Amino acid sequence: MKAILIDDEPDCVHLLARELAAHCPQVQVVGQTTSSEDGLRLIQVLQPDLVFLDVEMPRLNGFQLLEKVGDIFFQLIFVTAYNEYAVKAFRFSALDYLLKPIDSEQLQAAVHKAARQQRIDGRQLDMLQRQLQHQQLTDKIAVPYQNGIVFLPLTEILYCEADNNYTRVIATQNRHYLLTRTLRDVQQVLEDRHFLRVHRQYLINLEQIKMLMKGEGTYLIMNNDISIPVARQQKEKLMQRFGWL
Repeated sequence: MKAILIDDEPDCVHLLARELAAHCPQVQVVGQTTSSEDGLRLIQVLQPDLVFLDVEMPRLNGFQLLEKVGDIFFQLIFVTAYNEYAVKAFRFSALDYLLKPIDSEQLQAAVHKAARQQRIDGRQLDMLQRQLQHQQLTDKIAVPYQNGIVFLPLTEILYCEADNNYTRVIATQNRHYLLTRTLRDVQQVLEDRHFLRVHRQYLINLEQIKMLMKGEGTYLIMNNDISIPVARQQKEKLMQRFGWL
């Protein structure tokens, strides 16, 4: 089976490729990418038998990618960091999935099932998307940490800080994580979930603000007592979110 791996986390792509090589010799990985746009191109060019697809990706998520593919001619296994409640939505839709971090036995079972599966019904995808949107279960993000992945609740994130093409995630209890994606990418994932870009360097959790200070400039004091500047053009948007205007 020719397979393509699409996940915006490089570590996850590499780990999945290694697990497939070690435990699923019937699968030949012909393409892998951390970009959903590149993933779409790979699907169209390589015509795979099987696609491993992350659900939550910046710019173009898994569902939007599949909409652009149109007629799905391949078997599909979602790779997701959704929490335990969202698993019910996957099961309800009868579509296969793997939870991060990848378990080798579950991977083998999913590949075996994909080899025997009939063509995917578009109604299954619609059902899954509705279930996930309705339950609003994307309350965690997967962040790399040492040799594994931490599933970090959004409520525990204080703010995210741009670091060139990376993003530093600052969480409660003095925890720091580094994401291999830009702050703009992170913003696209989090901006509808109580997060706001207040400065070109900072994306903040609105629920973690302790105080707003005014002086020569406007800045926020977060719950860890760190000061975050507010750009002049973002000040009005911040005030509107709190009904301060």
